[in-house]
Amino acid sequence: MFRLAAIAATAVAIASPTLAQDDDFEDVLTARQGMFRILAINLGIIGDMAKGDTEYDAEQATMAADNLHAVSMINPLILFPEGSDAEAIDGTRALPAIWENTDDVGSKWADLGEAVSGLQEVAGDGREALGPALGPVGNACKACHDEYRASE
Repeated sequence: MFRLAAIAATAVAIASPTLAQDDDFEDVLTARQGMFRILAINLGIIGDMAKGDTEYDAEQATMAADNLHAVSMINPLILFPEGSDAEAIDGTRALPAIWENTDDVGSKWADLGEAVSGLQEVAGDGREALGPALGPVGNACKACHDEYRASE
């Protein structure tokens, strides 16, 4: 878990000067979408176990929750430079409201981290523990998406 967080933090730190100077935002958009794909993949692993679509595996559930936690520790705002919204460039659903409300975006991301911590605590405790812990994670995702992500 610590190793994944350290690798992710190092990658963002190394890329930061480049990202800020990248006029077409290709690198930042790729990194941002990758961050959300990592969240989606790991939520899918846990969600499938919670629904009974896949067999519960404590080790896999814990690993997925640890991955979610590691990603939630990244400050996402570094991956949202002004001008990288859906109205300015193709390939993103980020709404311009993000840059008008960065404090709220940061707060919602912190809420995600708190919810993921709760999931992380119970991920190894059995399938029955997953569902109730996934609810707050889904609510945290939805709270941000409702205000800051354009619909498809």
